[in-house]
Formats: sequence, structure tokens, C-alpha cells
Amino acid sequence: MQNAFIDNGVSYRQHHFKLPLDYRQPQGKSLTVFAREVVDIDKDNTELPWLVYFQGGPGFPSPRPDSGLGWLKRALKQYRVLLLDQRGTGLSSPLTTQTLSHMDPEQQAEYISHFRADNIVRDAEAIREQLGVEKWAILGQSFGGFCALTYLSFFPEGLSRAYITGGVPSLTRPADDVYRATYQRVLDKNAAFFAQFPSAQQRCIEIADYLRSNDVKLPNGQKFTVEQFQQIGINLGRSGANLPMYYLLEDAFVETACGKVLNTAFLQAMLMEQSYQTNPIYAFLHEPIYNQGEASNWSAHRVRNTEFTQFNYTPGNPFLFTGEMVYPWMFDQMKSLLPLRSAAEILAAKKDWPALYDPAKLTTNRVPVACAVYAEDMYVEMDYSRETLIGVANSRAWITNEYEHNGLRADGERILGRLIDMAEQIAQLP
Repeated sequence: MQNAFIDNGVSYRQHHFKLPLDYRQPQGKSLTVFAREVVDIDKDNTELPWLVYFQGGPGFPSPRPDSGLGWLKRALKQYRVLLLDQRGTGLSSPLTTQTLSHMDPEQQAEYISHFRADNIVRDAEAIREQLGVEKWAILGQSFGGFCALTYLSFFPEGLSRAYITGGVPSLTRPADDVYRATYQRVLDKNAAFFAQFPSAQQRCIEIADYLRSNDVKLPNGQKFTVEQFQQIGINLGRSGANLPMYYLLEDAFVETACGKVLNTAFLQAMLMEQSYQTNPIYAFLHEPIYNQGEASNWSAHRVRNTEFTQFNYTPGNPFLFTGEMVYPWMFDQMKSLLPLRSAAEILAAKKDWPALYDPAKLTTNRVPVACAVYAEDMYVEMDYSRETLIGVANSRAWITNEYEHNGLRADGERILGRLIDMAEQIAQLP
């Protein structure tokens, strides 16, 4: 396959790097990490600084963009961009049910444990050294911002700038604190959605009651449940999502000769919402991205069942969508996750997760750090982001309610441009 091409004045080059699975054993098992270099063709022969993009997730590849993508358009004005498929995603030794099938549960869990931010950052640093880049800038969106704080903790000497959008995590809080805050934000988004579309509450109750009374199958043959239906609420934290979501609910049922049933198109859309089916890293590691020396023990599930029981739908009560949470029942219900149930339990009980951040080092950070923090973010708690940034030297935050969590996608050219300007101002400080 051709490893380079040009489109609309932009050059795209593919890079493949052989890197250790476990950096404590550099001569042991290896994996391949893929990255795509993107540069304005008119600047390709000049000495441009590099910018590495860390995708949100965890468990999703870097975008397959064209040059018109907002933030990339802005970045290409001054940077050579590297779009990194984080290990286990895209073309980087993808971690899927298929690629794990030859391992037993203990082997699966041990293997998956190497796919958190600490090793993603080690990969990036190894790639920087292989490419001979003295320093480069990084852009982290959502979970990519978590990776940025890990990079600043482990290898600040390799960085010139750090830009973060919707992804400043707590450095010390346990997962339970994160989900307590997240459930409250999800309640807020539910209230806003049902206030905008009052008839949607009754329609959701109708769908939930139908699922409780009927054996409904998704197109892949999987039984569709109320809990799965609730999970489409993950979209409530993205701008522009409410109206399409309402239209989807509006068309949920169809009249047939045998009565009213859930529409096949609706069920196909529900299956498409289940990214966990094709990206199991997200299901495995969504909670461990917060763990440092403690186990998650299915944090979101425990917090829901003890402090936010209103999310457990029962007939006669209001219906609520859930958000960005992972639950143990997913490995009992979702077809692609069924073979991975035992490994998921091992990872949920794992206590010896290493540290992801170095708060002491961050207090003396010299790399300019510019962040967009979204005041109404459903996924990353604003108060925790502010708490963190107090302890990160040379950091500045643009706190705004103009955007939801997907601001970089919605208006990336403006957002990245502002962060670049902020970082330059920080760099000029004595």
C-alpha cells in the first residue's frame, strides 16, 4: 500500500514504529504504532516545528482527516502534524476481541494493562527520538488531555508547548469522585434535554417499557435492554446532538400488521451507538484511566447503585439517560464483549496500577500549557480541572460555556488559534 499521498495541497505520510509492549522489558514483546504525518505541501521542505495530536477515548484512533478539518487547518499554518494512533487503536496493533481471542483471561488482562496513558506517552517519546525531533508541541482532546498531563509529568524535556481541550483531569482524586461529579452533570443534561423536548420523556418511557416486556434483538442478534438504551445519553454532552437524538426517538416505533414494534432503523442506530463492541479498550480501561495504586471495582456501577439510584429505571418513574460510564453488565449483554468478561473482572479488581502523574514535578513545570476548559462539560468536571491547573506551573485556562465537550470538532480553528496565542503569551513571561 502506498505510504504517502497528496490531497488538496497537503501531504500525508504513513509511519510505522516497532516499540516495546512493556517498557520495563524493552527486549520483550513488541507492538507496532502507526502515525500519520500531515504537512502543507508548500512548507514541506522547510524546518517546521512538530505538533502531535492525542485523540480522546480511550480506545479510539486518530482522525482520518482532510485538510479542511478546523483545528488541523489552523495547525498546518505553522506546524508539521503527527496524528498518532494510540497503541491498540486504528493501525497500531489493534486491540479487539479478535486479536485477544488466543489468550486466556489472565493473559488478556495483563496485555490490556499496558494500554493506558503512561505507555501511550512512552510511545510518543520513543517516536520523537526516532524521528530526531528535539522538542515538539502536543494537542490533547479529552482523554488526549489526560495523556498531555502524563507527558508533562514524565518527559517535559521533550515538549515545547501543550494545548489541551476538554481534558484536564484530577491528578489525585479516585474514580468514585469522578463519577459522583459526572452523574450530577448527566442529571443536568437530562433535565435540559427533556425541558427542550417535553414529549421525549413519555416516548422514552414507552421504549423502556416495551423493552422490559418484549424480547427485542439488535441487528447483530444481541438482546436489547433498557440499560443499553439509556447509554445513548452519552451524546447529551456534545453540541448539536439533542435535536438528532429527539428525531431518533420520534421514529422509534413503526406500525405493522402485528401491532407497534421498534423500528429496524432505530435498532440499527442503537447498535451503531455501541462503540464498545468494536473498541473494547474503552470498556476495559475507561475506569482505570483514573486509577493510581487502587482498583476501580466497577466505580460507576457502585456509585450509581448507592448514590444515584434514580438512574435505575422502574415503571412509573421518570426515565433518565446515563452518560460516559462503563458497567459490568456490558460484558454479559454486548455480543462482542461476552468473551472478555473474565478479563474485565480481573482489571476491575487490579490494585497495582502505576502513577500517571507527578504533581510535584508539575508545580515546577516550564512548558507553556494552554487549556480550553468547558464550564458545562458532561465528561470532565470543570471544578476538578481548575483544581488541577492551580498546581501546574505555566498553565492558563480559557474557561468558557460557548462550547460543549466537542468544541475542538465544532470550532477547532478558533479554539486552537486561541490556545496557540495563549501559549505564546505564557512563553513571554519572565
